[in-house]
Amino acid sequence: MFRYTKLSLLREIGMWALALIYLAPFYILITTAFKTDTETATGSPLAPPAEWTGENFATVLTAKGNSNVLLGLLNSILITGGAVVLLVLFGALTGYVLARSTRRWSRAVFYLFLIAIVMPTQLGTVPLYIGARTIGLTGSVWGMILLYAGMLLPLAIFLYAGFFRGLGTEYEEAASIDGASRTQIFVRIIFPLISPATGTVAILCGLIIWNDFFTALIFLGGSDNQTLPVAIYYYVGSLITQWNKIFAIVIVAMIPILAFYVFAQKKFIQGFAGGLKG
Repeated sequence: MFRYTKLSLLREIGMWALALIYLAPFYILITTAFKTDTETATGSPLAPPAEWTGENFATVLTAKGNSNVLLGLLNSILITGGAVVLLVLFGALTGYVLARSTRRWSRAVFYLFLIAIVMPTQLGTVPLYIGARTIGLTGSVWGMILLYAGMLLPLAIFLYAGFFRGLGTEYEEAASIDGASRTQIFVRIIFPLISPATGTVAILCGLIIWNDFFTALIFLGGSDNQTLPVAIYYYVGSLITQWNKIFAIVIVAMIPILAFYVFAQKKFIQGFAGGLKG
């Protein structure tokens, strides 16, 4: 039976203190974003706003040109969502084939994907940019979707293959005996069973794409299709020390990905636990 002792009390106090330390930056971020310019410059960063105002968010969301945060937000949502859909589709199919195949080439191909994960993507930036520019994919939202899908496909395949290897073949064999085709088995039986893996792939790859700055800066440079990190870069560069507006734009960038994580966190935790168990 659990007994609440003095040691338990000390542990609880320590955990609360640690939680407050971790939450302090978020408190400063939120309160500063709602302060006026004068209060931000003269007041304490720990003090709450004397008068809460949403003017900073209105200013941020109405910026134009390279600093158009609203357009960058829309482009980031389209690019991240499109790339994640392709990664889930092709990653699941390829991972399933590699996990179920008994031929020697499947293991060799799997190791090639592992090498692609380990090697820095910056090594192929120049030839990749030349090839993308040749076929007209630079400066395009669709081009970035294909680019990110290709760059992160080895990671998606690796994650899916690990889950498929830990999944028994009993359901597949039973469905095959009942006359189901391979496509029907995968779509109706296998894919729903690996929804935790899909959540893991979607969140991990989505975070990487959403926060990526270097690739978007190179492949979208000079176009009107800047992603949110690039728009933030241009916007913050013009603000210098206006921390209330800088923090407002950070909150705008955080909201979509936090909302997606809250929506998919159950699948992510299940997928992570399943991956460790496997």
